[in-house]
Amino acid sequence: MVGGRAPNGLLIPPKFSFAHLLASPRFALQRALLQLPGAQSRNYTEQIRDILDLLQGTYRSAEGEEAHVVPGEGAQVQVWILGSSGGESASVAGENGLRFAANDHVSPGSVLEAAEAYRVAFRPSAELDRPYVSVSADVVVAEDAAVARELASGYGPWVRSIRTAEGAIPFPTPAEARARHWSDADRELVADRVDTQFVGTPARVADQLDQLREATGADELIITTVTHDHADRVRSYQLLAQEWQRRHG
Repeated sequence: MVGGRAPNGLLIPPKFSFAHLLASPRFALQRALLQLPGAQSRNYTEQIRDILDLLQGTYRSAEGEEAHVVPGEGAQVQVWILGSSGGESASVAGENGLRFAANDHVSPGSVLEAAEAYRVAFRPSAELDRPYVSVSADVVVAEDAAVARELASGYGPWVRSIRTAEGAIPFPTPAEARARHWSDADRELVADRVDTQFVGTPARVADQLDQLREATGADELIITTVTHDHADRVRSYQLLAQEWQRRHG
């Protein structure tokens, strides 16, 4: 999907490309500092399979050697896979009958694709007999919509700092956010995240979360709220929880 609306009206922005981030000198510096020379990442699917085998106590190396994890082996552990697209993470979660978290608050342009790919790949397991999807969302709630927008005003600069590989800055105050100069390139870089953040009164944000849940078929939602003042964040959660309880019990 190139961007638009889900059938129920949920905004689905164009997919964000991380190519510029991966090609940036800053990312190259971080990789040089953190990755051993010549190191190669292991196959993701194989890594998940090894983790599951270790938890179940059935791990064997290619040479037939056993390995055991203590503690952990045989424990009733819920294994979740986090995914931002309909790629390998979604298929691995589905094929192994695991729970899947669709990362809407990082990649809103591919949330429907991710949830659908997981469901298509799903095979029942001893833990799950049907797909189970959690979807994340960024929200800021206040009694007044204008106040909520003010509290959320630092979100764009904060996302920009991450997406430019500069490193996450301290979340700006509303005054710092207003004083920041923004170019068209800056706005484009963060548009998908800013446009899909749910900001407003408890009723408005709950409406949007219901819309997200309906569009994705989510079994549960993961809520993230980031504000400069911790008290504002706590109050946002409280207001939303009260409204959600009133609606859904």
